[in-house]
Amino acid sequence: MTADEYLQRILARERVDTGPLSLVRGVQTKVGPIIREWAGSQLISINPSGSFAKGTANRRGTDIDLFISLSPQTSETLKEVYDKLFARMKDRGYSPKHQNVSVSVRVDGYDVDLVPAKRQDAYSDDHSLYRRRADTWTKTNVIRHINHVVLSGRVNEIRLIKLWRDQKGLDFPSFYLELSVIAALSGQYGGTLSANVWSVFEYLADSFFSRSIIDPANSNNIVSDDLSAVGKLNIKNSAAQARKAKMWDEIIT
Repeated sequence: MTADEYLQRILARERVDTGPLSLVRGVQTKVGPIIREWAGSQLISINPSGSFAKGTANRRGTDIDLFISLSPQTSETLKEVYDKLFARMKDRGYSPKHQNVSVSVRVDGYDVDLVPAKRQDAYSDDHSLYRRRADTWTKTNVIRHINHVVLSGRVNEIRLIKLWRDQKGLDFPSFYLELSVIAALSGQYGGTLSANVWSVFEYLADSFFSRSIIDPANSNNIVSDDLSAVGKLNIKNSAAQARKAKMWDEIIT
């Protein structure tokens, strides 16, 4: 079996059904009424976002992000919106967890990140959301994020690096990871899947630590700031260790 055949088999094994009848989408049906009751007339929409919407999710770590778009006329502050959503999910019998920009709940065996945000105006898809760790807000545009990743042509490489991250227990936020893979392969065309993934490991081991990664939808948002120096060093060292492997099954299984 060639390296590419080995990696393609892993991708096939880890494929996630993102179609309209996907079991994962059932969580939206379950939590949707709670969110609609909580948001009331301020709700614009609830849509899948994150890895599920980008096609970069793996079955072994299947989860879904639900982006909750609220009206620009929402009177509460972003912090109040976040805290009230957390309280509502707790009141409804879930055990919510605080994430940086989301409220995480477990629904039917799936990890679900609820991301509340206020639409900035009626003429664009730009939203403001609360960043809990920094106790501030940031502008985001999930549609641009989805398009940026999907149109990069690097979905397979991203999925494999995410699987490696999960198997090594690394703290590597998914959006940061996705943008890092795209940066690592920028300007490289026509390479095989295994050669491309190897190039990503080279980037992570050699350039990643000092590389600034900027949100493609907001130049003021430095995505690489979401991870500490210690966290970046762990990724750098793990990638360097991967480069010492003789066989692919020593890196990703």
